[in-house]
Amino acid sequence: MSAKAQFLKKLQDQQPRRRDFDSKSEADIADLRLRMGELQENMAAWLTDTGISIASHDVALSDLLVGGKTFTVPALSLRYDDREIKFTPVFLYGQGVTGCVEVCLCMQGRATPQFRLFMRCSESVDWTCSPVGVPGAHRSAFSEDAFFEMIAGLLP
Repeated sequence: MSAKAQFLKKLQDQQPRRRDFDSKSEADIADLRLRMGELQENMAAWLTDTGISIASHDVALSDLLVGGKTFTVPALSLRYDDREIKFTPVFLYGQGVTGCVEVCLCMQGRATPQFRLFMRCSESVDWTCSPVGVPGAHRSAFSEDAFFEMIAGLLP
């Protein structure tokens, strides 16, 4: 074995192994957890020096399409003064989508759904979003601009 081949083999052995999952649903649950963490990192970068705090906590989901299994996934909340925007995972599988996160404006003891984020859908492997309560609303790419549109309700 050449020195290069030995080096590359040793390097590969040092790399963390990608976990193999027993089912597609286990892989999708792990992906949703990972993507929620990445979403939090993006939000933190977008909100640098704004005074808006981000918190994460686990929520339990139960999905009949994974045999009624209950699993935990991170939820995110943004707080500014007495207002809060919550990004809460609500289901793993829906019609044509994987990983749905509801975006709610919370103030004065009421939570009002504003948007839904989808981790993957038939049109995209990236996050997409659509407003809640708009019949026939099309999903659009989730971006920094879409994020700031979603959180506009934080400001009075």
